[in-house]
Amino acid sequence: MYIDQIDKTRVPQHVAIIMDGNGRWAKARGMERTMGHQEGAQRAHDVMEACVKIGVKYLTLYTFSTENWNRPADEVSALMALLMQHLQEELFKKHDARFRAVGDIGRLPEHVQQAVRQLEADTANCKGTTMVLALSYSSKWELTEAMKSIAQEAKEGKINPQDIDESTIASHLATNFMPDPELLIRTGGEERLSNFLLWQAAYSEFYFTPTYWPDFGEEELCKAICDYQHRQRRFGKTGEQVENENEKK
Repeated sequence: MYIDQIDKTRVPQHVAIIMDGNGRWAKARGMERTMGHQEGAQRAHDVMEACVKIGVKYLTLYTFSTENWNRPADEVSALMALLMQHLQEELFKKHDARFRAVGDIGRLPEHVQQAVRQLEADTANCKGTTMVLALSYSSKWELTEAMKSIAQEAKEGKINPQDIDESTIASHLATNFMPDPELLIRTGGEERLSNFLLWQAAYSEFYFTPTYWPDFGEEELCKAICDYQHRQRRFGKTGEQVENENEKK
């Protein structure tokens, strides 16, 4: 089992996942697309529990993009209903896990907004893994909102434009409460970011798998982390520099 091969001293703090393939999984089985989404929601629970077991501190799931609003109305309604069904405090309290949501939450139906904010408040003092749902989210939306906020602060004299740097931008992003993802996984066979964490993924390790999200569980997650642990993260340095630095630790 891949979980036995994981080096617990080198577990990524933050794993982000683009959960892709629910509809295709259902279609391959002659089911309605909503059945794929239902099965995919259960996998989200399973993967969160696996992260708790492995020691991942942050798990971000690309749950609903701003582009997903363009899907058929009945599918969007079904996704909203499914989201409400799975925003369960018990799951988080069981693992002392914290819940957060990032995105244009104001576009969600009012009852969904209330459930999201209530679950955030109810789990705010939990100390374990933080599960983050990207809801009505796109990276271009997030960056645009950050630029607006910075521009307003500059207009009010709170920020000198010459002092704006990477940390200024990062602090104005919706994800400013957590580190950037070291590992970004996409299921379903596609190999693109689809407007997800474009700023934060600048130095993420990417892992693409043909496995549809409803078939992606603990073993697949551990396989991805093992692959990540066999990579050398250089951040612009040479391999020799990284090796020398590791030897000095």
